[in-house]
Amino acid sequence: MAAVGATWTVANWPAVLAAAEHAHKAAGAPDSQKFEFLTAAEAKEVEAISACIIPSDGTPGAREAGVVFFIDRALVTFAFDERKTYREGLPGIQKRLIELFPAATIFSAATPEQQEAVLESLDETGSKNPPRRPRANFMPGSAAQPLFEVIRAHTLAGFLIDPESDRKGNRGGVGWTVIGRLPEHGFQPPFGYYDKGYAGWQPASAVKESAKNE
Repeated sequence: MAAVGATWTVANWPAVLAAAEHAHKAAGAPDSQKFEFLTAAEAKEVEAISACIIPSDGTPGAREAGVVFFIDRALVTFAFDERKTYREGLPGIQKRLIELFPAATIFSAATPEQQEAVLESLDETGSKNPPRRPRANFMPGSAAQPLFEVIRAHTLAGFLIDPESDRKGNRGGVGWTVIGRLPEHGFQPPFGYYDKGYAGWQPASAVKESAKNE
């Protein structure tokens, strides 16, 4: 999903929007929602991982956006093929946690520093573009590393999906608020010469006035 093409996007866009709408509703009343693929325990871990990817650090993050509900719906629709990655990868992340921190129990209960260290050790991009500080713990796990890459892509999608119109995406539009994205359509008049004739090139008031004079 991290590098999907235009064909995939067109084919799956209705399902992606439906997952976003579902996440919006579910995040508003989480206690009344049931997960469709993830178990409650798995959902808790997925939410913790997504919250590390987009933390609630002075601004709403993945947790507030209800990303875990987006991911759960995705796994029974457009991301059906990634179910095995999640089911096999989550135990791998727990295993990696214990390898680094033997006294730890589960990822969601680990300290923020421990969680960061675990995910950093699975970050494939770090091995290709070494950060400023050494990453001696980098270790691409057999199942945990692919899951981290997939969750990162799903988290970004669930966080930034269009929250407008009748299909509410990220809860309250928090994703767009964080990146400074305005809800207004960016393609507004006046347009350039080559856009003249486009159905929306004139303000609505001008179109109505023109219709009256015809």
